[in-house]
Amino acid sequence: MNDAASPKFYPVSWDELHRNGKALAWRLLDQGNWKGIVAVTRGGLVPAAIVARELEIRVIETVSAVGYHWDDSNPLQAEDIQIIKEPANVGDGEGWLVVDDLVDSGRTFEVLHKMMPKAHFATIYAKPQGRPMVQTFITEVSQDTWIYFPWDIEPQFKQPIALIGKKD
Repeated sequence: MNDAASPKFYPVSWDELHRNGKALAWRLLDQGNWKGIVAVTRGGLVPAAIVARELEIRVIETVSAVGYHWDDSNPLQAEDIQIIKEPANVGDGEGWLVVDDLVDSGRTFEVLHKMMPKAHFATIYAKPQGRPMVQTFITEVSQDTWIYFPWDIEPQFKQPIALIGKKD
């Protein structure tokens, strides 16, 4: 999603991400006897680490997918998603937990469902279009909301609203 086209922004702090990662672990606690986690890189690495710690899961695989461009100048369809690294030893995904930070359009998870049809898909944030692709999530946000994750932003000084556009 092009953030210039999105009027809504949702900045996520490290503390909020950690709380939501733990909440995701709570929801997943009684849902399976997990063999391991497949973290969707790059955004799913931090949530997967939090879930792995909380659920005492030691086996973590990764799947690396390229599913969008920063400016979304060339929106990709599911058939255009590039898998540049497949997870090892997960078979059809039975007993595995696939974790990402966000499901947006659902295109990446659509591809991963074909690779691991028996896996359980979980994410912290879900948008309506991608929501059917996950079994467990924490927070639903509108489709036109751009989420800024803590690894994407830096704290900076901002003018008070009342001073924006005023000249001395």
